[in-house]
Amino acid sequence: MRDLFPKSQALVGMVHVQALPGTPGNTLSVQEIVEQAVEEALRLEEVGFHGVILENMHDLPYLNRLVGPEIVASMACVCREVRRAISGVLGIQILAGANQAALAVAQAGGADFIRAEGFVFAHVADEGLMEACAGPLLRYRKQIGADRIKILCDIKKKHSSHALTQDVSLAETARAAEFFLADGVIVTGISTGAETAPEELEEVVGSTRLPVWIGSGLTPTNLHHYKQAHGLIVGSWLKQEGDWKRPVDLVRAKALVSNWQSLNL
Repeated sequence: MRDLFPKSQALVGMVHVQALPGTPGNTLSVQEIVEQAVEEALRLEEVGFHGVILENMHDLPYLNRLVGPEIVASMACVCREVRRAISGVLGIQILAGANQAALAVAQAGGADFIRAEGFVFAHVADEGLMEACAGPLLRYRKQIGADRIKILCDIKKKHSSHALTQDVSLAETARAAEFFLADGVIVTGISTGAETAPEELEEVVGSTRLPVWIGSGLTPTNLHHYKQAHGLIVGSWLKQEGDWKRPVDLVRAKALVSNWQSLNL
């Protein structure tokens, strides 16, 4: 990840791709979905974000790992057009835990990294039991010639129960991710938009040599808590009224970038 983001701290915005074909919330054509994603990505880049992540957040309720060829094909279309539109770094996440699909989309669409769930250890997510996937995922990356694509993985991820691994600390989980060749780790709060505990960031930074990212709950007023993080992923706060389901609010996006710049001068 340091190859992609050589600065001391990177700022990445979430583009919540509209509901894709076959999902309960789908109302738009693939072309309309592509156009909205491109517009949001351009807005975020224009106000100063170093990169964006495309995520199929509107595909509720999510499937566990296997999402179907229609989702993969649609995300590849979105990825390719966003890649053509922006010059910054581009990431892919396909919910829920469809990490091989995300790698395939990133390889076909020219993205630079994926955000992966369930990389090490098992947990119980909204979608059910999600087992570790590091071994198959890295072998798949090699198989399709996608070694250039980095894997940024969530540890003790949000929207999940970690009772199965309650005797495994957050720090040990980060060390396991490093041992299993992740390119970076993400620390989050308990749910989308929930603030990440600063002490958990400190714990992980002190336990691994990997880049450590913050993946939820960022606002202009709490950025100073996360100066140790190599990267910040921002989604909900950038949207109108802080609601992830709504379009990007340029005023909010500019305010966050401005505060981030004031802390990184």
